Amino acid sequence: MSASFFEIVQLKDGDYALRRIDDDEASPLVRISFSSEARDMMDDRELSVAKAMIAAGIEAVGNVAHDIDWEEDESDRVERRRSHTLH
Repeated sequence: MSASFFEIVQLKDGDYALRRIDDDEASPLVRISFSSEARDMMDDRELSVAKAMIAAGIEAVGNVAHDIDWEEDESDRVERRRSHTLH
């Protein structure tokens, strides 16, 4: 299996996205959109904030993947996801 490389790009609409370097046509893996109010508060630091958000997301995915019980039945994982509340 070949290694994948990713890049953070700013899209035409001003959003930021994480995508595979070798696939310009594919949908982004992650897309971050800031409101105009949030952009004003960040004072031209949107890219730094987007990078930090993506890095935190990658770390969280790594933690979740590490905690998965791979012997667990698929239906149990799906049921648990349905009842999970995000804040």
